Amino acid sequence: MTAAPPLTSLSTSARGPGKTVSSHDQIVRSLGQDILAGRIAPGDKLPGEADLLNRFGVSRTALREALKTLSAKGFLVVKTRVGTKVTDPLRWNLFDSEVLAWQVANGMDARFRRHLAEVRRALEPAAAALAARHRGVEDLAGMRAAVEAMRREQQSEHGFAQADLNLHLRIAAASGNPLMRSLASVIETALLEAFTLSPPTRSPVLHRETVDLHERIVDHIESGNASAAAAAMLAVIDAGYRRVEAEKDAG
Repeated sequence: MTAAPPLTSLSTSARGPGKTVSSHDQIVRSLGQDILAGRIAPGDKLPGEADLLNRFGVSRTALREALKTLSAKGFLVVKTRVGTKVTDPLRWNLFDSEVLAWQVANGMDARFRRHLAEVRRALEPAAAALAARHRGVEDLAGMRAAVEAMRREQQSEHGFAQADLNLHLRIAAASGNPLMRSLASVIETALLEAFTLSPPTRSPVLHRETVDLHERIVDHIESGNASAAAAAMLAVIDAGYRRVEAEKDAG
């Protein structure tokens, strides 16, 4: 059995590269990542306050505020005479943008990739269908620009992923449903990471096929064909998921 990695401190994974964040944010992120990774398991008690103060080197006020934030996100519960315990994962707010960022930082394992794909299958085809009914001239212009940006990006993996993400966010916005746009924004960090796992820029043929599949979504949205737009979106999601999983299996 492989030993679990050690709990992180503020000097390691809690601090993103090139970023300056408060001690409160660093504590929240460090403990949040530890919980998501199972280094502190559901039902476990957190170390005592003295141990946490020693680990993070912060004030008691900063630590207590950080624990309140994690409690608000559903990760912790304080019980009288028991202490602070990690809650059941069913209580975790996984649609919190910070929590998703921690999950991405921990690494997108097969289960998380599957869960993300399942959410996308439920959400994005519906958004494409609604966009076919409600899109305006500016919406279509933005989608076409995003597709052309994808077509131009034949070298930069990150550049292609950004253009890809931009198209999906524009489709969500064109749905006319503000909840669709908000949900798309919530999973934005995870989507961008997913789009870089197996970038089509590695093959000219795959690049062209991927852009064409995305362009087909926009064509159907422009023609007002809701069912075809939904089907085209589902085809894009499934093609990307299969590509990533095949590459992971081969690796």
